[in-house]
Amino acid sequence: MRAPIDYLAEGQWAGRRVVLAANGPGPKLAREAVEAAGEVGAWVSTGYCGALDANLAVGDILVGTAVNSWTAAVPECPARFLRGRILSEDRVVSTAWEKRQLAATGAAAVEMEAAGVAAAAQEQGLPFYCIRVVTDGANEDMPMDFNRYRGPDGRFSRSRIALAAIGRPKRLAALIRFGRRCEEASIQLGDGLAGCRF
Repeated sequence: MRAPIDYLAEGQWAGRRVVLAANGPGPKLAREAVEAAGEVGAWVSTGYCGALDANLAVGDILVGTAVNSWTAAVPECPARFLRGRILSEDRVVSTAWEKRQLAATGAAAVEMEAAGVAAAAQEQGLPFYCIRVVTDGANEDMPMDFNRYRGPDGRFSRSRIALAAIGRPKRLAALIRFGRRCEEASIQLGDGLAGCRF
């Protein structure tokens, strides 16, 4: 299957047809992924999130009960999964200070794509699910302000991020650690999703 997005694949999971689509950060790119995926019976937005609730730890998996003003359906998932409201922003929340401000909304975590998927699901009258894995705690800053390295299309420029880190050993080391953390979180999320029933 070919499409004008970053990734699109079709397969079977537990005897059901599934389409996996990924297209980059933010609701606009997520919406493009939804449109490229074609006709489905439900939408599941999944990926990374930053904790707003200080009780959430890196690697925790959060099932969204709501995303912004949209109610999310709750699948049957492993007992270790947590539940809570998720805030969807079209920007990286980079600092612990920003996270403390957003925690006042009552949301447990913040991410960037689910609002685009939720809006499409509502328009299509389809169930919407949101499951995220925590990559950064409520009390920690990101290695850098990634928002500075987004292009007009909303995508992050890997070359600009790399150039900003070169020559700054502490920043580069923090970026490498964060990358490894994200890889580990992806594995945890994938293993966890395999135990969910939608």
